[in-house]
Amino acid sequence: MAKHKIFTMSVAKVYPHYITKAENKGRTKEEVDEIIRWLTGYSQEALEAQLEKQTDFEIFFTEAPQLNPSRTLIKGVICGVRVEDIEEPTMQEIRYLDKLIDELAKGKVMEKILRK
Repeated sequence: MAKHKIFTMSVAKVYPHYITKAENKGRTKEEVDEIIRWLTGYSQEALEAQLEKQTDFEIFFTEAPQLNPSRTLIKGVICGVRVEDIEEPTMQEIRYLDKLIDELAKGKVMEKILRK
């Protein structure tokens, strides 16, 4: 089976869109970074290094220091698909991130986004 095209896309290519989506709704780059760090366990420095290296999504999630166990609490629909029903692991991680960014842009409080 061929790899999904998004797996080989650089996180750095999509990252500015996350920032724009958040900022258009009055949120910040710092909040986007906090969400990514919470989901993946990357430090801010390691996150910036991954972006600089143009790491693709598959490697970004495979090399993540500590995928947050609470990420399985992320539920809902993104791109017409329920995130909890996605069977391909990398695609599910990508959609978890998309869902968290959507929640940020919709004005959800950070505590709820980070499943505290």
